[in-house]
Amino acid sequence: MAAIPEETLRTWEARGVSRRDFLTFCSTMAATLALPVTFMPRIAAALEEDDTRPPVIWLEFQSCSGDSEAFLRSSAPSVAQIILDTISLEYAEIIMAAAGHQAEEAKYQAMEKYKGRYLAIVEGSIPTGESGAYCTVAGQSAEEITRKVCGNALATIAVGTCATFGGIPAAAPNPTDARSVKEVVPNATVLNLAGCPVNAANLSATLVHFLTFGRLPAVDRFGRPRFAHGKRIHDNCERRGHFDAGQYAEIFGDYGHCQGWCLYKLGCKGPETWHNCPTVRYNDGLSWPVMAGHGCIGCSEPGFWDSMTPFYRRLPNVPGFGIEATADKIGLGLAAATALAFGAHGVVSAFRKTDQHEAEKIIKED
Repeated sequence: MAAIPEETLRTWEARGVSRRDFLTFCSTMAATLALPVTFMPRIAAALEEDDTRPPVIWLEFQSCSGDSEAFLRSSAPSVAQIILDTISLEYAEIIMAAAGHQAEEAKYQAMEKYKGRYLAIVEGSIPTGESGAYCTVAGQSAEEITRKVCGNALATIAVGTCATFGGIPAAAPNPTDARSVKEVVPNATVLNLAGCPVNAANLSATLVHFLTFGRLPAVDRFGRPRFAHGKRIHDNCERRGHFDAGQYAEIFGDYGHCQGWCLYKLGCKGPETWHNCPTVRYNDGLSWPVMAGHGCIGCSEPGFWDSMTPFYRRLPNVPGFGIEATADKIGLGLAAATALAFGAHGVVSAFRKTDQHEAEKIIKED
């Protein structure tokens, strides 16, 4: 494996990033992008290159600022520190020192100076109802700003489900007529980084891909990068083995839930959600909803608030095994096959009685 030059490591140490953190960051980015570790020196070189720092204009509209917060709070390694040293952030309301007219002047100067060369990052949905009156900045509607900024950008990265698909503001009855970025600027190059909030690692990986290869990563039919949305959550879930074995938590707090069994019957939408949550996770890779005991709500899918609710109602069908089959049939079929293969009906029954006994014991202790 080619090594990252010592000079590069010393440069980042001088910027306050330890070599261990920098090596971890480069290897994490390679893994997230599904690149071999041999690409680490190339990633490091792209991050070190000062002459190619892309100008970035970050817009925020109908959002909770969760995407900005998720990105800025990353600390293992310091994603924000490394990336913010690598890009030229020209405008971002949540962190810039300037305010009011000075901030707006900085934005328009950047648009003029780097026209057709800057990246736009948009957080939050864009309300189009009442001529855009539901969200205005410096006297201009979010819709007007989006058309101007994204229309003149080299490319736009929509971060979070609100920007990518409208999110919660666009859920029925959608009183503000909220739209996604792509709906507002259909002719612009828009990459959708879905999730509520966006995973900081996925945003960093997208920027690193752009710096390394000079282009945005390949996308799926919804404009989402394949490295982040190429597989179903169900396929990489740590509870998948329990699904295959027909072991499901029936209610929150029961024996199966305490033992980490599949959350399908509690409404988990993992079988219909395409995201890398199980492998990348949140909070610097610490955990994610299913690992913490709550089913996936499908937040990275278009119209999730309308199509995935009620969140605690189980999905009617699960694609897999070459057919459409319910979880019960899959579980019972596998259990029956196992019992037949090992002649273990008595053993299976004994395990079930043991599980029931343990469940009763837990309930009594509580």
